[in-house]
Amino acid sequence: MTTHMTGIIHPTRWALPSAAVSLTLLAGIAATASAAATGPTPPTTHTRAHGPSTAAATHSASRAVHLKFDKSSPSSSTLSVLQGGTVKATFRAGSGSITNECTTGKGWLPNGTYTLGQHTRTYDGTKIKGYAIRLPDKKCHNGTGRARTALFIHSEMNRNGSQGSTEQRRWTDTNPNDFYSEGCIKLRPADIRSLFNRLDRIGWPTTLTVVS
Repeated sequence: MTTHMTGIIHPTRWALPSAAVSLTLLAGIAATASAAATGPTPPTTHTRAHGPSTAAATHSASRAVHLKFDKSSPSSSTLSVLQGGTVKATFRAGSGSITNECTTGKGWLPNGTYTLGQHTRTYDGTKIKGYAIRLPDKKCHNGTGRARTALFIHSEMNRNGSQGSTEQRRWTDTNPNDFYSEGCIKLRPADIRSLFNRLDRIGWPTTLTVVS
């Protein structure tokens, strides 16, 4: 009888501590997981990146290149290259042949901001050849008038940059009429080459501002 009772009680005595150990281990694991989940939070990606990204944006703005065309007269205005607000170069430039910006084929370039298009040294248009920067169409009178189209920054030359024999291909630099255009911004051949070379070095702008 004693042996039989011992055989029943003995396993029960050892089962209770075993269950307690299992519960203790589970509690420990849960506590560890909770501590890991609620422990000190490392700096977020936004916190770490905030400083450098702001500095990078400021640096980028300080190096941004922009063109500005200041209209004085159709044959004697100024095209400037600015970098971070500092003027890096200025060139005499013309635009149109009269100051009415709504007159197609004669009026100078309408005021406003232009997004610059493609640039090339070998443009092959009917009237414009060689060095050219494409400008978008622009409505005159602050966007309320007619649209001026086929606008460029260009000069007078052949497609390969050489001087031709006709008026549209030859720049004499003795006649102010060389600066006249049908509304485009027009530079001396040497100046538009210098403009392209400078922009190749410091970066090409995406915008042009026209003021008067």
